[in-house]
Amino acid sequence: MAYNEDAVLSKLSALTETHESIATTAQWIMFHRRHAAQTVHLWLTKLKDLPSPKRLNMIYLANEVTQQSKARNKDDFLQAFSPFIADATALSYKGASSDIQNKLRRVVDVWRERKIFPMEVQDAIDSRLRELDSARSGGTMFGSTSLSSPAAAVPPELAPLVTSQQAVIKSAQALKTSLTTANSDYSKLMDPAHAPPQAPVYAARLNGLLKNLANAEGAVTECIKTREELISALEKMLSSNRQALEAEQSQLRDLGTRKTAVEEKKQAIELSIIGGLPHNAQEPATGEERAPSSSDGHDIARPQVEALTPPHVQDHDDLYDHRPSEQQQPQNGHSHPTGSAPGIEMLSALASQYESVPTRQAKKRKIDETADIPDVGIDADVAEMIQKESTI
Repeated sequence: MAYNEDAVLSKLSALTETHESIATTAQWIMFHRRHAAQTVHLWLTKLKDLPSPKRLNMIYLANEVTQQSKARNKDDFLQAFSPFIADATALSYKGASSDIQNKLRRVVDVWRERKIFPMEVQDAIDSRLRELDSARSGGTMFGSTSLSSPAAAVPPELAPLVTSQQAVIKSAQALKTSLTTANSDYSKLMDPAHAPPQAPVYAARLNGLLKNLANAEGAVTECIKTREELISALEKMLSSNRQALEAEQSQLRDLGTRKTAVEEKKQAIELSIIGGLPHNAQEPATGEERAPSSSDGHDIARPQVEALTPPHVQDHDDLYDHRPSEQQQPQNGHSHPTGSAPGIEMLSALASQYESVPTRQAKKRKIDETADIPDVGIDADVAEMIQKESTI
């Protein structure tokens, strides 16, 4: 079957979901790959006219053609499908049943895994499907990509930039395809090295070249328009950020001035406090206590506190006998206890200077068992009476 518009539409209308039908149609389309751009335009037009269940077959056909082209290193259809595949996939996905949507998701996952389309095209497909899922259910998961709302991930200030950038990407892809087709046809028809065909055929091909050049021109115009919109949005954002930057720098200068004024005020107050102290007043060293002062500023004398430490042993050497107790022999053969207090030892020493007075046997034995009565300053009369009694 010769290639023409009716033949393409006939093939697309007879397409079914079976693998045989999809593979046969894909082979016929790839055989006429020199008409890739026209075939893709007819394919997109047919897809828009079909009901939702039939659109899945068109996506299967595009998948077969692009994968076969990728395997054979033929980029004609890859370039032709790239500008329109995101819109076509979103159109097929919108309003479809859950079963059809799941099948479409598997196809898109295969495109990503095998890198059929460029990364920007794949991102555009995911973005369109993400918008549809977000609008329907508030965010679901698409394959391995999160389909949360774009507004939750993109700040509101960047939303115009995102829209403009997506438009630039889409127009740039369409421009690339149109330019490739127009340049290819122009080289074939206008190259002097190639012999021109017969006049009627040559005229028809030149007519087709004019259409391709017009399409490329329109694509360039659209690309320029979208890029100018993007630049305008960027300039608006840049201008607003510059104004905000100037305001923030002014605030920073004001805060620095206020901080300097507060520091100077603080130092002045501290100097006035220090100036009110006496001239001979000195700050105590670290760890040293300040002497208490009265309300008129004069220091209060500290009270004299008696030390609690006992005197050194050497200060009272004359009160102790350093000889061993068992070798100490008191005067007159009398022993006195050791280890007593110094006052008691002094009294014992004084009492040992007096000899025992002879008395009755009972009293003498009693006195012998104890120690002699020391002279502690007894009155003379009392001493005489005691002396008389002891001689009786």
